[in-house]
Amino acid sequence: MTENRYIDREKSWLAFNARVLQEAGDSTVPLLDRLRFIGIFSNNLDEFFRVRFAAVRRLSLSGVSGEKILGGISAEKLLRDITEIVIRQQSESLRILSIIEKELEAENVFIINEKEVSPEQESFVNDFFIQKVSPALVTIILNDLAEFPVLKDTSGYLAVKLVMKPKQKSSLLSLVKPKPEIRYALIEMPKTINRFVVLPSKKDTHSVMLLDDVIRYNLGHIFNIFDSESVEAHMIKITRDAQLEIDSDLSKSMLEKIATSVKDRRIGEPVRFVYDQSIGKDTLQFFLSKMNIDSTDSIIPGGRYHNRRDYMDFPNLGRFDLLYKQNPPLPVPGLSLEGSILDRITAKDYLVNAPYQSFSYVIKFLREAALDPNVITIKITLYRLAKNSQVISSLINAAKNGKKVTVQIELQARFDEASNISYAEQMQQEGIDLIFGIKGLKVHSKICVIERIEEGKTKRYGFISTGNFNEATANVYTDVTLFTAHQQILKDVSKIFDFFNVNYRLHRYKHLIVSPHYSRTRFYRLIDKEIMYAKLGRQAYINLKMNSLSDFKMIDKLYEASRAGVKIKLLVRGICSLIPGVKGMSENIEAISIVDNYLEHSRVYIFGNDGNPEVYISSADFMTRNLDGRVEVSCPIYDIDVRKELIDSFEVSWKGNVKARLHSEKLDNKYRVRGHQAIWRAQLETYNFYRNLLDVTAEEL
Repeated sequence: MTENRYIDREKSWLAFNARVLQEAGDSTVPLLDRLRFIGIFSNNLDEFFRVRFAAVRRLSLSGVSGEKILGGISAEKLLRDITEIVIRQQSESLRILSIIEKELEAENVFIINEKEVSPEQESFVNDFFIQKVSPALVTIILNDLAEFPVLKDTSGYLAVKLVMKPKQKSSLLSLVKPKPEIRYALIEMPKTINRFVVLPSKKDTHSVMLLDDVIRYNLGHIFNIFDSESVEAHMIKITRDAQLEIDSDLSKSMLEKIATSVKDRRIGEPVRFVYDQSIGKDTLQFFLSKMNIDSTDSIIPGGRYHNRRDYMDFPNLGRFDLLYKQNPPLPVPGLSLEGSILDRITAKDYLVNAPYQSFSYVIKFLREAALDPNVITIKITLYRLAKNSQVISSLINAAKNGKKVTVQIELQARFDEASNISYAEQMQQEGIDLIFGIKGLKVHSKICVIERIEEGKTKRYGFISTGNFNEATANVYTDVTLFTAHQQILKDVSKIFDFFNVNYRLHRYKHLIVSPHYSRTRFYRLIDKEIMYAKLGRQAYINLKMNSLSDFKMIDKLYEASRAGVKIKLLVRGICSLIPGVKGMSENIEAISIVDNYLEHSRVYIFGNDGNPEVYISSADFMTRNLDGRVEVSCPIYDIDVRKELIDSFEVSWKGNVKARLHSEKLDNKYRVRGHQAIWRAQLETYNFYRNLLDVTAEEL
């Protein structure tokens, strides 16, 4: 039996990001999508340092070892381990990127630098710089500044070293070689210009230049007032602690407090400094000393280019043969986008599984509610929203039509605070009632309920989801949304909005499982029931699909179920602190992760219940924060067809043997062994599963 009971959550998260990097290195993935995975890997790592690494660093600096919190490892050692892992992963990402670039060249797609500009391209690069780039540049000469400028953690910078020409001296002193004057400067990469500049190219050939190199190509133009003999520029990047400090001033509104905190975040403590490893030692030391960065921070050597998250938006160049084929979202059998969606929901529940099926049903529901004269109220929770949100426009439309619209918007949705503040102000101006959450609790639930007058009585309709009401991410995040007119479930949903308004009163819910008051105990009870059936010699199983599993007590409960003989299948995309397959502890538990073209985001919980499965969809993972520190909602599935659909789609995913990796204590991301089984790519087969449902429905008609 293993000495450990849990896998460290930070290392498990880094193992997840390594799976993303595996996709970038997978030769079966289309080349431009491999670049996209490089971008996702980099973006994930940025967020990891801003949030998780920063939290462990704060723990370390506090003088507390943190072993109880971190599961047996000290914060100081964990920081060292993380840094070592990240340096290895960064090195691997550079190796993979180099391979991708060479393979792109074989496809006549060339990513060139400032030394590779052809004579035919010179005038374009110069004109592009003068017309587009130069007006947007922020360039700062550093030597004589009393205070070093604050570097933003979302920006990339070129650290510039200028070696000045020696000044003319008298003949008596000319025999002594003067020490050259050095000037240092910073160039902030403009965010208003696409990072990738497509150059004029010959037929069937594409040349792309990074904005960094367009700037390098024009360094002489930028610094032409200086009499320098050489200019060099290397990229640096800083990551800051993203923790928000909310002040307790009672005279300020929550909007004001969050807005102030977001502004203060820009001067948060540095937690990572990444630099081009070819930079001169003197230049590196100058910047480290000026920024007060020392060995307690994570100083990581990198490649020539940082902010590689921008590769997520690499231009397609019209080369759709180098991208995954996009499967169009399917309609939901029986749920038309043409007629009344409320009429359909009255008859039965429907499930929408995006992006396999169209997210448009959510917008259709809200727009119909906004126009329906009999709808009197709309209540919804919002966490992350699209840039130009159709959800917001639908709610504003409803308010203009005289509906009473209540929106609980989470202002502390990390990195979406500024966007949510802007939307909140917009909705306030339109007369929408806003609820800004509960002190100490983020509202992460995904719920909506409307009230409609029918034959003199109030009837409720609504939807409950595992994901954000965000039409942009719905194209790449897999999430399920239940549309229902089940009056008892929706009465529970209404109680949650009552809790938002009067949160000192504890509500009882007959159907929903709601955090932070009931989720842990209710899930324990469901697991205990399976343990009881196993001990009675009956069929007992638990199938769980989630993003993360890191709560130690919940893991212990699953270990207990395994020892009792309950068969447990875990589809955990990200963090998995549970160690599966250990004799005497978890031999009845299998755990896999699927990383593919879509981000696995839905949470589906299935309990065998002696042959009559209980099925839930949820906004909550099995993480301590979701169970005990947020408002989350898990909804039972009562409709027989929807329940069967979720059970069947889980099994479709579970059969995956192409993009499925095994969770293990070694964190080695081994692919599931296929053996003699046919290739089964879970996400593609899930799409086929939903397409087949359409065929079956057509046959029945």
